Amino acid sequence: MIYVNQFFFKIFNQLRKIYLHSSLYDRKISKVQNNNLYYKPSSHLLSSLIKYQKKIKIYDFSLAEIWGNNNLSDKDFKNLHNFYWLFSLDLKSSKEDLQTIIKNWIVLNENYNSKSWNFDSTAKRIISWLSCHNLTYEQSDENYKNIFNRIIKKQTNHLINEVNKSIKIEDKLIGCASIILVGLCYQNEKNYLSFGSNLLKKISKLALDNHGFSKSRNIKQHIFYLKYFILIREWFKESQTFIPEHIDETIYYLGQGYAFVWQNTGYDLLFNGNNISNNKDFDVYLKRFGYKFKNENYDFGGYIILKNKKICIAMDVGSTPISNHTRDYQSGALSFEILSNGQKLISNCGYYKKKNLQLNQLSKSTAAQSTLVIDDNSSCKFKKINNNLLIKKGLKILKKNTTFEKNYWKIEASHDGYLKKYNSIHERRIEFYPEQMKFIGEDKIIKKKTNNNYKFDIRFHVEPNVKLMKTQDNKTILIELDNEGWKFTCDNYDINIDKGLYFGKKNSYTDNQNIFVTGVTNNQVESISWQITKL
Repeated sequence: MIYVNQFFFKIFNQLRKIYLHSSLYDRKISKVQNNNLYYKPSSHLLSSLIKYQKKIKIYDFSLAEIWGNNNLSDKDFKNLHNFYWLFSLDLKSSKEDLQTIIKNWIVLNENYNSKSWNFDSTAKRIISWLSCHNLTYEQSDENYKNIFNRIIKKQTNHLINEVNKSIKIEDKLIGCASIILVGLCYQNEKNYLSFGSNLLKKISKLALDNHGFSKSRNIKQHIFYLKYFILIREWFKESQTFIPEHIDETIYYLGQGYAFVWQNTGYDLLFNGNNISNNKDFDVYLKRFGYKFKNENYDFGGYIILKNKKICIAMDVGSTPISNHTRDYQSGALSFEILSNGQKLISNCGYYKKKNLQLNQLSKSTAAQSTLVIDDNSSCKFKKINNNLLIKKGLKILKKNTTFEKNYWKIEASHDGYLKKYNSIHERRIEFYPEQMKFIGEDKIIKKKTNNNYKFDIRFHVEPNVKLMKTQDNKTILIELDNEGWKFTCDNYDINIDKGLYFGKKNSYTDNQNIFVTGVTNNQVESISWQITKL
């Protein structure tokens, strides 16, 4: 049955490709009204999404050859054809030359083709052309404006046709943003605006849980959603168009999540697809446009974060999302990170996003997170679908309790990720005594049945700049940060220092170290106690 479905799916895709390249489809998306640009969006509204450089001169381009380079990588091709490089152009660049480049692009790409009309590239191209209208549109003749307006709307019609077929929610959101922008820019194109606004409401339900946090539990993705929703709202506001209530509502909930995972800590937490990104520029953007978010909860979105002026501890206490939201999910239930005076004391390894490499699989494994592993197996099982590793068998959080007082903190939680294969529950409790600057941890492997004994490991990863050193008595590991020291102890079990890989910076890796506790489940309830104390 699976093979039959695959066969028909391939046939359908082939027929669809033929249709998209046909004159019939071209006529369909070419039905546009001839009206001029009405609202002209400010380019600086995109500063939260695009890094402005303002270095490139238009005469650095070869007008005749820019679209003739067939040796570009897929990434470079997309970057060229999405026109986001417009935001780095010197504003003194020749409008005439740039408009010639755009006209040449239209001549070569007026009709749909799968490469230059890639969904993501097309959506970004519309946004960049309209947002950089002072270069792409102003001081041009009527013939050019007509061609420009026509191709904008033709591409928008294509996006409307394709947006529901997009798998990635991020692509849907970018496409939706461009459709809305066209609806705002062209006064008589209210159908675009209506379609985009309704689609945006659907995307909110698709992307966010009942508390307004990303269903994927991906912090980076959550912030991405917030940036685009604010951008769309600012377009509505600047164009003096009524802002739909659902946009304000979604921004409120997204802002709650943002305040929780970033503004309350000021540091990137490496859980479930997140990398070091530094959102301080975005904070400036929010302040500039009058957005203020607040969240005083310590349990939100499947994470617990406890903090004072010196110490912050964050733990993953969320169940696995449903499979189609696990593209960037990492099997790190009960993993944790500790910050001391703004420095990572304990960290996860981060996420390697490139899907075609084994490093992606490694970064998603439980061993790459600061938590317990049984028998070298991750707590979740993955399956490969369309070059993505998605969850085949996830886990549930069975219990969680939190105490947060001035002189005593406690996080306690358990999960069933090892129940089916090993008949075991992993339970973790971490206590913190602020006056003594001491963490006391306990990991339990609770066997539900008398069964075989299994090897277990507990890893405590550190960032590449953090130094680890084992004492001569082999019972203590010293942790050296830039200006302070800590010690790790674990009685009754072997402790060592192991080498690993750190993926904190996007799509890169470097060597790091981890504290490595190992043993065997000899008892019905195996209890491993450990301490991290400031020197």
